[in-house]
Amino acid sequence: ANSPCSHNCRTASVSWAPGSTAPPDDRRELPEPARRRLSQLLADRSAPAGTGGRRGTTPDLTELLPQWLTAANDQGYRAPAAALPALLDAARGRNDLRPYALAFAGPRGLWLARFNPDWKFALRGASGGAVLPGAQDTEAVRQLWEQGLFAERVALLAAVRTRDPDAARELLATTWSTERAEDRLMFLDSLRAGLSDLDEPFLEEALSDRSRNVRATAAELLSALPNSALAARMAERAATCVSLDRTGGPTGPTVVVEAPHECDADMQRDGVSATPPSGRGERSWWLGQLVEATPLSIWPGRLGDRTPEEIVALPVLDDWTDELHAAWCRAAVRQRDARWARALLGPPAASPAIGPGASSLAERAKLLATLPAPDRASWVAEFIAAHGLSEAFQLLGVCAVPWSGPLGRAVVDALDIARDGGSYPWSFSGVMGLAERCLDPAEAPHLDILTATPDESESASPGAGGYWSEAFQRLVSTLRLRAAMLSELSEPSELSDAPTPPDETVDSPGA
Repeated sequence: ANSPCSHNCRTASVSWAPGSTAPPDDRRELPEPARRRLSQLLADRSAPAGTGGRRGTTPDLTELLPQWLTAANDQGYRAPAAALPALLDAARGRNDLRPYALAFAGPRGLWLARFNPDWKFALRGASGGAVLPGAQDTEAVRQLWEQGLFAERVALLAAVRTRDPDAARELLATTWSTERAEDRLMFLDSLRAGLSDLDEPFLEEALSDRSRNVRATAAELLSALPNSALAARMAERAATCVSLDRTGGPTGPTVVVEAPHECDADMQRDGVSATPPSGRGERSWWLGQLVEATPLSIWPGRLGDRTPEEIVALPVLDDWTDELHAAWCRAAVRQRDARWARALLGPPAASPAIGPGASSLAERAKLLATLPAPDRASWVAEFIAAHGLSEAFQLLGVCAVPWSGPLGRAVVDALDIARDGGSYPWSFSGVMGLAERCLDPAEAPHLDILTATPDESESASPGAGGYWSEAFQRLVSTLRLRAAMLSELSEPSELSDAPTPPDETVDSPGA
């Protein structure tokens, strides 16, 4: 067939299999304006990705492609046949783009990837929207699981896990002993979705796996089950290491730490790594792993019936504060415990250097990710108001997009203050680039006033005013472009509910 895809695929060095035909894709067809926009975004994909530090007022299309793909996937559109080669090429060059691009490419993209060695990543690293058998067709499920491509098997296991977690685990068990170590690791990771106490026996067996990485993942999953035997074993060990001294002197009760003196075979089977990283002491390394894998629910009773906030505020003897608090931070992230995460974050105005719990911005970002999106945005907005933008980049990265009104205003206000204060403009390029992608497009009309070139003070960096003006103009134009992109995807398509039309059929010249 002389379809657009056939022509473009031949120019993309595809080795065709005579007589092969792509599977159907019954998702909606893109509206014409959105189709043109996709062509524009893919045509610009080879340009260097922007960081917000470039000059000029033109939006960076390479940074908007993931957002466009996310919106298109959310609305159930299928990729145009003619766009599939460029879409696969874009995914090949950008790991961050692959999940969105392959989901949009769908079953036809996965089919097409078989014919070009440059696209083999799609066959192994993602489902590509593979067509999966129905839940009731147990024979087809079994056949695909035993004979399918790795990507198809990953997609199948994930789909079955969503429908019936127990059936997925049982399916995995049928071939577990014959899988390669790296495949066992990937399949085991799929059990994170829908993880429950019913998975414990399988995970306990995996603690004896030949692969160290598989054993570690099994231990991590078990430690996320507070009622598991592993969690109880870890809690028993950790309780012997951390206690409360009620006669702490003038400062009141204090936490006393006695780190493990050895890492025995049972500890190692439960996922404790015996060998610390370079520059790390053995005992502190073992302690951190024990506390991280211990259910946080044991500590209030162990430490005087205190709340997480009160526990984090207790003094810790002999310089163990950082180690203990860091382990609690990791435990809160692993166990998705919002109460402990809030306690360890402390008030937004508190300096990261003094705690109360999480001293690094990386730890704070991980803790924030456990909170509901509105709480995350509110905390980061207050952090920016107190500390400015210089330490906010990592924190902004975990906030939901588009940013909430208060968070967006906090970012813009901080940028405006930096501009008026004559700050070195390029030091804010990362945040400016993030704002282009994450601010609510509805904020664009309120930002026009910032696009004028400000008067430069004597202390300002030479040319800073022009840079700030260009940066704000680019911000406004990007927000308007994002609004247009979303509007185009929302436009009705005459063929929105139609199956793949004849001109969208993807087949090989030998078909």
